[in-house]
Amino acid sequence: MKNIFIAIFCLFLAGQTFISCSNSFLDEKNFSNYAPVALNDSLGYQASLVGLYYEMNLWYNAGSGQGWPSVWNVGTDIAYATPNQQGTEIPYYNYTLLTSTDGASSYAWNWAYTVINNANVIITSVESNATGLSQSGKNAVDAEARFFRAYAYNQLATLYGGVPLVTTSIAAPKTDFVRAPLDSVNALIEKDLIYAMIYLPNVKNVVSQGRVCQAAAQQLLATAYLRMKRPIDAEAQCLKIINSNNYSLITSRYGVKSSSPGDLYSDMFYYGNQRRSQGNTEGIWVLQQENPSTVNGGTSSNGQLRRVWGAAYYQITGLAICDSLGGRSIGRLRLNNWMLYKLYPTGDIRNSKYNIHRRFTYNDPAYPALLGKPVPYSGADTIFKICPYITKWGIFDPNDAFGTYMFKDIPIMRLAETYLLLAEAQYLQGKTTEAAASINVLRTRANAPLVASSQVNIDLILDERARELVGEENRRMTLMRVGQETGTNMLAKRALRLNNDTNCPHPIAGLDSTSTNKVLLPIPQTEIDLNKDATLIQNAGY
Repeated sequence: MKNIFIAIFCLFLAGQTFISCSNSFLDEKNFSNYAPVALNDSLGYQASLVGLYYEMNLWYNAGSGQGWPSVWNVGTDIAYATPNQQGTEIPYYNYTLLTSTDGASSYAWNWAYTVINNANVIITSVESNATGLSQSGKNAVDAEARFFRAYAYNQLATLYGGVPLVTTSIAAPKTDFVRAPLDSVNALIEKDLIYAMIYLPNVKNVVSQGRVCQAAAQQLLATAYLRMKRPIDAEAQCLKIINSNNYSLITSRYGVKSSSPGDLYSDMFYYGNQRRSQGNTEGIWVLQQENPSTVNGGTSSNGQLRRVWGAAYYQITGLAICDSLGGRSIGRLRLNNWMLYKLYPTGDIRNSKYNIHRRFTYNDPAYPALLGKPVPYSGADTIFKICPYITKWGIFDPNDAFGTYMFKDIPIMRLAETYLLLAEAQYLQGKTTEAAASINVLRTRANAPLVASSQVNIDLILDERARELVGEENRRMTLMRVGQETGTNMLAKRALRLNNDTNCPHPIAGLDSTSTNKVLLPIPQTEIDLNKDATLIQNAGY
């Protein structure tokens, strides 16, 4: 018995000696993951794709600069900066101050290349290392990332022309970028979007609302084709969307305000009406947001769209911040007189009081002698305190009357624009009868007089875009794009002709419709200076 105990003890010591010579028992074995395995399984790729939507939100919600939305609208043909401007927008109406060190241009450039690099990480990985996905899963991820890369490059091509092409992720400093020819940039945009159209899901099968679908790629490609002077191809993409039967124009009241005063056009922009599941059959791509005070991470930043597009009415004694006036705004820009008093024909619902707020009534019970009386509409206050304003961005949270957050959904693409892009493509082919018919689809919906084929030209189409898409489209980029496709300085031509109000506190300066200088934005000087091993050629005029 004693010998048996000795033998067991020796075996025990031998086992301990064996264990002491190996640390493998310390190795962790992960039997369950609460977080995705980055860029390997489906959850990892979905998390990375959601990151691209976060970046997209930052384009619209660049909260660090309250003049950011103004940059893309003041100094064009529709609006001017008020005395309540923030400052970022100054070089975009006083073009003498637009230089290569401009902050807004630098933000736009860096935003685009951030999106491109993040998309490249996904594209490179999913095409070579996605062992945890089926082939159809890989294609879907690849398509969504390619859409965003194409979107960013189309922004760059419109704003800067030919730019450096980067198709793989950059993980180390690189100082030898060169500008690719615009044709090469366009070729990549087209290739990415054709791939995206094949493998992105139909709108009825997206992973979740707010994600891009096949029609979003078609609409973006149509816009890019127009800039590339390829109207036949642009027309084909627009017709695919229209004929898909997946979308329809809003032609009757619907949603949360349908029993309240309003109209079918204003219904599309009420909070709670903007998503497809909420009845918006017109939305092709609606970037979703939630109130950050109730949903953590509901927006990427503190968006300024309400503050910029609304009026600073709360600065008038007797006017209190309220829902019916769109919440607290600051009035950093004002629609010009052409937009307010000359553009809309009689009866056009897009000019109704539900869509452009024009008159104010004292509403603050703290001033009973004023309550219910009309606010006098005269003098300097009409520039930004009680100026007429679009209601598209109005939003009010009774728990946050100050208006810290702008959490309305953002309509990036909708069917109405598809018809306008179609009309543009048809006009550029000389198909004026068809172009008039496309425009009249919207004018019928708006209860506006129909146009004849003899009236159709590029200015009429741009006028209609202003009526339909004011506050939604990036007006500066639209005019720059049309200028590229028509070979004209369209931005300068229309801005100088239409944005010339005598009461404008900040008139346009330094803009010349006959010059090729400053037709494009400046390449950021920091990019040029850091690119020490090659030359980034600057655009004309900087």
